[in-house]
Amino acid sequence: MNSYDVIIAGTGAAGLFAALHLPPDFRVLLLTKDDLENSDSYLAQGGICTLLNPEDFPCYYEDTLKAGRYENRPEAVTAMIRSSGHIIRELIRFGVNFDRNADGTLSYTREGGHTLPRILHHQDVTGQEIVTCLIQRVKERDNIEILEHTAMVDLLETGGSCRGILARGADGTAYPLAAGAVILATGGLGGLFRHSTNFPHIAGDSFAIALRRGIRLENLHYIQIHPTVLYSSRPGRRFLISESVRGEGAKLLNAEGKRFVDELLPRDVVAEAIHQEMARTGTDHVWLSFADISEEEILRHFPHIYRRCLEEGRDITREPIPVTPAQHYLMGGIRADICGRTSMANLYAVGETACNGVHGANRLASNSLLESLVFSENAAHVIRSTVTAGRRRELPARLPQGPPPEEWAAENRRLVLNEIKRKGNDFYERWSNI
Repeated sequence: MNSYDVIIAGTGAAGLFAALHLPPDFRVLLLTKDDLENSDSYLAQGGICTLLNPEDFPCYYEDTLKAGRYENRPEAVTAMIRSSGHIIRELIRFGVNFDRNADGTLSYTREGGHTLPRILHHQDVTGQEIVTCLIQRVKERDNIEILEHTAMVDLLETGGSCRGILARGADGTAYPLAAGAVILATGGLGGLFRHSTNFPHIAGDSFAIALRRGIRLENLHYIQIHPTVLYSSRPGRRFLISESVRGEGAKLLNAEGKRFVDELLPRDVVAEAIHQEMARTGTDHVWLSFADISEEEILRHFPHIYRRCLEEGRDITREPIPVTPAQHYLMGGIRADICGRTSMANLYAVGETACNGVHGANRLASNSLLESLVFSENAAHVIRSTVTAGRRRELPARLPQGPPPEEWAAENRRLVLNEIKRKGNDFYERWSNI
C-alpha cells in the first residue's frame, strides 16, 4: 500500500513551498495532472508584493482592502503583509534572483491599485523564476516524491476526516493513496473558460470534489477578469500582458486612438471599462500603447512580453497591440483559515484553491504569489505539529470508484459552473462567454 505522511495535490508555488517547509523525515508526495512546471504560478509575470517598511503597512493594508471592496478578512490581510519580508528572504535563500538597481538594492515597480512601488520582480517572468527555483530545491529533498500526469479524482474519508486521495495515472488506472494530511494546491478554474490566462488542465477539480464531499466553499463566483491579454481569434490559453507595463507607463486606447480609463485603477474597474468601451464601439478589443516607455526599458523589464508579441507579428516598441479581458484568477474557493485548515479534518487548502479571505471580492495586483507562500508555509507548520512521521496509514474500508476520465471531467465542469451561476448569476451572464 502507498502511504505518505503528507500528499500535496498541485505543484505551483503554494504546493512546492509547503513541501519545502515540511520536516525532512516526513514522506511527502507531490502530484500534478500535467508537467511539473505547468502551473499558473509559473506564468505569473508582474511580481510579488512586499511591505516596504513599517510605515508602509497602513497604506499597503488599505490598498489591499480597497481592491477587495472591503470584503477581505482583516486577520488574513494582516498576516500576509506582516509575513512578506520573511517570505522574500526565504525566496532569496532558495536562490530566487530578483531584479536589482545599479547600486545593488532591490528594484520595485508599481501596478494598478498600489499607492507605491512595492512589487519585486524578475524581468517579466517572476513566476517562472520563483517556481523554477522552488522545483530545484524540491528535487534536492530525498523525502519528496513527485508524480507527474497524475490526477486527484477524489478524497478518501472516514468519519469526516481526510485519509488520503484516489489518484489516476496517465494510463487511466485509479488507485488509493493514504496520507496523514492532504494539501489541496490545485490552482483555480480557468480551464472551464474559453478564454483564460490559465493552463487548460487547471479546471477546478478540487471544487468539484468539495461539492461532492460537502466541504465548505466560499464565493466561488468571485472570479477575476484580467483587463489585458493579447487578443487572438484562435481558441486556447491567452497570453497575459502584465499590469506592470501600465505601471511603467503603457496606455489603453480605444478604436479612435484615445485614452478612456485611468490605467492604474484596480483590475476589475479597468476590465469593466474595457468591456464597456468595446460594447460602445462594437469591437472585440482595445489597444495598448507602449509609446511612453523607452525601448531600452521595454527590452530590459519586459523581454518576455516583447518576444511573445513579436511571435504574433507585433513590435511593442513600434506600435500598439490589441488587448482584451480574459478570465484570470479566482478569489473564492475552498474556505480555509490562515493556516489552510478546511471544514474537513486533515484537509488543507492553499494558494488559489483556498478562500482565506485575503483578497476579498477582487485581488490586488501581485498579491497572489505572496498569499500562496505565506499561507502554505502556515499550513506546513500546523501539519508538522499534528502528523506523526513514518506512521503506517490504513485505507478506509470503503473506497470510492473513479469514473471514466471523460465522464469525470464533464461532471466536474457541470458541478462547478452550476455553483458559480447559483452564487453569482450576474457574473455568469456577463463573463461566462469569454
